[in-house]
Amino acid sequence: MKFTETGISGAWVIGLDKRVDERGYFARVWCQRELENRGLNSACVQVNTALSPKAGTLRGMHFQIAPDAEVKIARCLRGAAFDVLIDLRPESSTFRHWYGLTLTPESGEMLYVPEGCAHGYLTLTDETEVMYFTSRFYAANAAKGVRHNDPAFDIEWPAEIRVISGADKSWPDFQFSKEINT
Repeated sequence: MKFTETGISGAWVIGLDKRVDERGYFARVWCQRELENRGLNSACVQVNTALSPKAGTLRGMHFQIAPDAEVKIARCLRGAAFDVLIDLRPESSTFRHWYGLTLTPESGEMLYVPEGCAHGYLTLTDETEVMYFTSRFYAANAAKGVRHNDPAFDIEWPAEIRVISGADKSWPDFQFSKEINT
């Protein structure tokens, strides 16, 4: 696994360290030891996948509040997705900053989203599938979100948003709340 800092405190792009031969390649997508050696949360209690049939589908920006705050590691298995995180940790030097990158199966890159950050993505092609590992179980009472177009963050989405859930459209304007703290 190859780790590259994102500029957001505690968030990383994880690349594949491919072992290539005539059969193709072999690479690790998750390794407890490598994550822990970097001081990252290596817990994995759920692996989720989402298929979006249409390009321009936005899912996010989601997070869970403490004590159920979670780490996510996202990877695109099919298609392409612009994956984004927003730092919602007021004690962080990158509070309210966002980071985004395009994930594709060909790149094999993954985004490590630390606790206290919102996460979401916009599909760039039809039939896009994104898988992500989480460090905590889904807890409906802890599930929260911020709006994808909230001026507090000013995210630059690379394509038109065509499909979005009513819930994701209607998150209120961001106002810091102690409940976000992890």
